[in-house]
Amino acid sequence: MLRRRTRTAAVSVLVVAAVALAGCGSTPPVRALPEAQSSPVAGPSDPAAASAEASAVAASPSAAAPSPTKKPTTKPPALPPPPTGGKPGPGNTGVPAGTSLRVVNGDQVFSTAGQVISGLDIRGHVKITAANVTLKNSVVRGSATPCPGGPGALISISSSATGARVESTTVKPTTSNACLDGVSARNATLLRMDISGTVDGVKAFDNVTVQDSYIHDLSWFASSPSQGGKATHNDAVQSYEGNRNVWLRHNTMLVGSKGNAGYQVTQDLHKVSTNLHIEYNWIDGGGCMLNFSHNGGPTPMTGIYVVGNRFGRGSKYQCPILISTQTVLSQNSGNVWDDTGAPIPKPQQHD
Repeated sequence: MLRRRTRTAAVSVLVVAAVALAGCGSTPPVRALPEAQSSPVAGPSDPAAASAEASAVAASPSAAAPSPTKKPTTKPPALPPPPTGGKPGPGNTGVPAGTSLRVVNGDQVFSTAGQVISGLDIRGHVKITAANVTLKNSVVRGSATPCPGGPGALISISSSATGARVESTTVKPTTSNACLDGVSARNATLLRMDISGTVDGVKAFDNVTVQDSYIHDLSWFASSPSQGGKATHNDAVQSYEGNRNVWLRHNTMLVGSKGNAGYQVTQDLHKVSTNLHIEYNWIDGGGCMLNFSHNGGPTPMTGIYVVGNRFGRGSKYQCPILISTQTVLSQNSGNVWDDTGAPIPKPQQHD
């Protein structure tokens, strides 16, 4: 999606010109990856790879430049082409139709590195604590738990579970409460998920990819302990600890009229959120559908790429994107209203 351009002219001294960031035009309709492509195209969950990608700097030699003091700028990572297939929804996410499931009662802890778990109907919560664990083709229902005091998510992936994957899995609690989210993830990849009935769909901490997934029908509560007794803040995906290296790619994220945002980012006061990619999603509902807040941190929040998304008309303020006064979108291109294909307005900006 990015093109590099240089200019030359005959002068006696060779200088280095900065690489300009060229925006893209409208993006063709988004389509899902075929079933065979189960690995994410963008957004490696490996922290080292993600960090290297985020810090890539490019400059092109040129025989002349308008100003010898102009410095190179950071070049965003190259984007892959839009996925192929259909919009994520009930027919192509979650446990595949016809899958034979074995009922397992009680909470489950998967602590063996490299193990693959498939075909379970889990009547309890799941915790993944080992590296390279894969859970797929399953349903996770949870159980009745106190609020507060119970598990915070139906599936919790610990920071030690590097390379964890959850694929083609339905996450829907039998009993919802105001403290329960769908998936709490670090260093993980979530593919073709169907998540509903929780407060937030995904808590995405560092190095998380969510792709080809359907997050919808979240549970709203008029009072929540985590909100000081006020109503729940429902987000399809939320990052709030200065999280980095998050890819939301080709998902349907619907939060309804009472929701907060499709993706809410709140920067930590001591850690800068960066390398956030929101690409080729369908997003609707909430106050503003994408909400990026630097939260009064000492450093502006940047390294945010919003590309090729399609926005509905269901947000309370008809607001596709809200950025705070110290937030900079490194790329904002090809984002349109879903019903007309017309470009969305420029982001609202305030704290």
